[in-house]
Amino acid sequence: MKSIIVVVADRTAARIFAAESTSSPLVEIETMASPAGRLHERQMTSDLPGKSQGSGGSAGHAYENETDPKSHEMTEFAMQVAGYLDDARNANKISGLLLVAAPGFLGELRTHLSAQTSKLVVFELDKNLTRHSVEDIRQHLPKRLTH
Repeated sequence: MKSIIVVVADRTAARIFAAESTSSPLVEIETMASPAGRLHERQMTSDLPGKSQGSGGSAGHAYENETDPKSHEMTEFAMQVAGYLDDARNANKISGLLLVAAPGFLGELRTHLSAQTSKLVVFELDKNLTRHSVEDIRQHLPKRLTH
């Protein structure tokens, strides 16, 4: 059966809700977490960057990572959430998709949604509500969920 799906997420957690109709209450159906996203960057790296000796007697320099570990973890988590949504769409379980996410994470999540899943998005809100109650989350959504 198809449902209206509401994703409430940030870089460390995603709560996924379903509603059977436009006036049905939200029911939390899945919780996803990225514990590494909560770690401090120095806890995520095991070593300092390598160093290069300068040529011709010039001073050396430290190599830098192309992407910082926090960004990498956020990307991985966005891909995990997008994968979950793509699987639900493939199983014909989504009639409409509402995305509520912290601003930086919303953009990352959009990047990883397939074109077919992106077409199901009917509402977006760039706000972090992951730690809010279901009632508070519902207050931030359109009065009648659409699909």
